[in-house]
Amino acid sequence: MSRSQTPCEMSDSEDDDIPQLSSHTLAALQEFYAEQKQTINPGGDDKYNVGVIEENWQLSQFWYSQDTALRLAQEAINAVGEGGRIACVSAPSVYQKLRELRREDISVYIFEYDRRFAIYGDEFIFYDYNNPLDLPEGVAPHSFDIVVADPPYLSEECLRKTSETIQFLTQGKILLCTGAIMEEQAAQLLGVKVCKFIPEHSRNLANEFRCYTNYDSGLDCET
Repeated sequence: MSRSQTPCEMSDSEDDDIPQLSSHTLAALQEFYAEQKQTINPGGDDKYNVGVIEENWQLSQFWYSQDTALRLAQEAINAVGEGGRIACVSAPSVYQKLRELRREDISVYIFEYDRRFAIYGDEFIFYDYNNPLDLPEGVAPHSFDIVVADPPYLSEECLRKTSETIQFLTQGKILLCTGAIMEEQAAQLLGVKVCKFIPEHSRNLANEFRCYTNYDSGLDCET
């Protein structure tokens, strides 16, 4: 028969049963949480770095390479000119690169389902392609000089619904990035043609991607 335990003895015994983390493991855990906090809420100019918000593959997120994001951002700027308005629909890498370029004479908005991008304040507009015209009242029709769009899924339904949003937002110019297999549907829905420039992602994807525009763009240049 075991002897009876005082409250203090019981407490000491229970503490002994609790697993203790080593100092090395604890330091690694603290570093992980610090990195996660920085990813969720990066500060200063760093918040515009492409990739500062991690890809969420469950949302079919695959960021562009730095070179591709820069090329697309520069194309959008050249297409709208000084004082232009750019809508980035499901294309956060292009939005981030545009803001990283510090072009204060350009208005840029990000239409995105992932609310982590709400760190961009008033320039973030929640967007779900399943409800293509469910937009805030302040978003007027045909209020953007160009729409840069990258539908999250390679399906006719996703492209069709995203096309409704694009046509509502744009005054005319469209820069679409999607799979090569969507070329025919893109032409039918948006009147766009494939460009010579081939976009690349930070991770190699199995599907070939292409850029499409409905205007004469610099993306048809070889360099």
